[in-house]
Amino acid sequence: MGSLLRSVSGVRWGELRDATGAAAGGIPSLLSRIAYGDEDTARVAIDDLGDAICALGFVVGEATAPTVPFLLELAGSPRVACGAELLDLLGDICRADQWHSAAAATRGRQHDASYQRQTAWETAARTAVYAGRSIVEGVASSVRPEEAAPARKLLQVMAETRPFPEL
Repeated sequence: MGSLLRSVSGVRWGELRDATGAAAGGIPSLLSRIAYGDEDTARVAIDDLGDAICALGFVVGEATAPTVPFLLELAGSPRVACGAELLDLLGDICRADQWHSAAAATRGRQHDASYQRQTAWETAARTAVYAGRSIVEGVASSVRPEEAAPARKLLQVMAETRPFPEL
């Protein structure tokens, strides 16, 4: 895949499901289009990737957390177009709490255990975003406002979004 995304092939994408329940095997191709495509290609790939890993802007899937480090790598690269869109997607992932909200609403009922897997996906995805804080801070210190402003916005989201409580 080039100097960016070297470890993408180390993820077993074919064994993962995205936020829509589909196989996640197309994620490496989307990441590559973001990394090496022109601005229009990258923009379309980010939209498609957002649909796959953060459906509707608030539902994450099994493949979301493994994708986050690559989003952070791309967002931190000065060669990648559409860094602001990547940071916005990371913000959506960080805020996602659909499964935790559903589990909390069903607490004490027979369905609450059915959300265990999905809540683990949300926790892992949010933790992965938090783990990239130093990358986001680096982008936030850019002298280019089109890069720095979205990074500062993500840092604010990260500060306001706390780890999930135990269910």
